[in-house]
Amino acid sequence: MSDILWLAAALSLPTAVIIVCCNYYRTKKTLDTLEKMLDSVIDGSFSEEIFDEKRLSRLETRFAHYLSASAISARKTAAEKDKIKTLIADISHQTKTPIANLLLYSELLREAEMPDNARSNVDALYNQTEKLRFLIDSLVKLSRLENGIISLSPSKEAIQPILLTICSQYLPKAEAKGLSLHMSDTDAYAVFDTKWTAEAIGNIVDNAVKYTEQGGITISVTKYEIFTRIDIADTGIGISEEELPKIFTRFFRSENVKNFDGVGIGLYLARQIINEENGYIKVTSHPAEGSCFSVFLPR
Repeated sequence: MSDILWLAAALSLPTAVIIVCCNYYRTKKTLDTLEKMLDSVIDGSFSEEIFDEKRLSRLETRFAHYLSASAISARKTAAEKDKIKTLIADISHQTKTPIANLLLYSELLREAEMPDNARSNVDALYNQTEKLRFLIDSLVKLSRLENGIISLSPSKEAIQPILLTICSQYLPKAEAKGLSLHMSDTDAYAVFDTKWTAEAIGNIVDNAVKYTEQGGITISVTKYEIFTRIDIADTGIGISEEELPKIFTRFFRSENVKNFDGVGIGLYLARQIINEENGYIKVTSHPAEGSCFSVFLPR
């Protein structure tokens, strides 16, 4: 009896080995095919036509159908992005000249002799045109950023030069309101895109000047192991606790700032830029006491 069992075992062992090898080969072949499909999707050369369905397993066939649909979707997305890119370029080009002409003619009218009531209308026309120019410029920048038309190129840079540039840009506006704008010297570095980070921090400083009536704005820098923190603190009207979560949403305007110029896009754009650089922004504020915007940039 034992001899029969030994004989059966001896005969079944090669059969088991053959079955295991066949299963391994089929599994390896399927995985190799799937890997080839994924590689072709990554390099943009995937086409369901290059795979023979007669030789594919059911799993491979379904996976090929899925990747084919994904490839078509990716091509459609790329085409839509190209259309958006063209549209944004057209909007930027077509509106630039008319707005520039409106500003020019408004300035010429302001220099001419006219009744006081007419002058106030011309001033309003100039201010509204300037607001329109700012809005379109901001929307074009934002659209380019959101649609990947503009890509940021962060590199390790010193913080001080960019802050000095921002201060020199907004100091006249601060002084015109009787405000101080002070920046502490720093030797800190961070990884950021100079042009777009200047846009983001500039928007925050611009808000600080706009919403501060007395006192001033202070810019300071703190170094941490992973991040460099830039604080923009003001003594302005502050932000209520209920509105803090809303201030970075597009076109949000608090009831407290309805009498101030603005379109509610500066902080949204600032956060988008800083997020693209793997940084983030925090805010602390108290109504009637001021706000502090902290920009964290990776070191």
